[in-house]
Amino acid sequence: MPPTSPPGAREDDCLFCKIVAGEVPADVVLETEQVLAFRDINPQAPTHVLVVPRAHHPHAAATAGADPAAMAALVAAAAEIARLDGHEDYRLVFNTGAGVGQTVFHTHLHVLAGRPMTWPPG
Repeated sequence: MPPTSPPGAREDDCLFCKIVAGEVPADVVLETEQVLAFRDINPQAPTHVLVVPRAHHPHAAATAGADPAAMAALVAAAAEIARLDGHEDYRLVFNTGAGVGQTVFHTHLHVLAGRPMTWPPG
C-alpha cells in the first residue's frame, strides 16, 4: 500500500478526493454527509456505482479501523443506490490492494447490478 497522510486527511493527488471536493467532474447519483456515490467510468454491469467516504483512507480495512460508522454509511448508500436504480439484487465489492485490482487508493465500494453474476467472481 502507498504511504498515507493522517487518517481522514485529504490526499492532494487522490482522484477520489478531487471528485469529493468537486475538482473533478463525476456522474454523481447520491450524496450524504459521509459519502459520495458516482457512476463508474468503465462499468462492468448496467448499474456500476462507486461509493466513497468523504474522508480519505487507502482501503476498506483502514476505513473500518478508523471509522466504522463510515463503513455502515457506505453499505447503506449502496442499498439506496440499488433501490433507486430498481434492483432488489446487487453485488457489493471492495478491492483492497493492487494485487486484487484496486487502482485508486481511496476506499471505494462497487455497487453492481442489472445482470446475472457468477460465483466465484474473476
